[in-house]
Amino acid sequence: MSHTAEWKVRLHLCEDDGSTKARVVLDTGTTALTGRGTAHRHPADTNVPEIGDELAAGRAMHDLAHQLLNAAGRDIQGMGAGPASTRQSAGWPM
Repeated sequence: MSHTAEWKVRLHLCEDDGSTKARVVLDTGTTALTGRGTAHRHPADTNVPEIGDELAAGRAMHDLAHQLLNAAGRDIQGMGAGPASTRQSAGWPM
């Protein structure tokens, strides 16, 4: 059985007063998840916006990854499988 899907991801960055905020939105066509992350520059640090962007974006994507893994776990349990700790090693690895 073949399956193809395209999910769209948008990353929004905003810097203000030494803080960078990131929001990453995943649109699967049927649902949307939003991950968020921030980075704060110490006042004594050199202002390098790219570093704040990288940190905030990475944290937002990390948040989104956790949400996806949690959703997959709920979906697996919804299919009748027990929690990962009680299931055999076959099936969908988490």
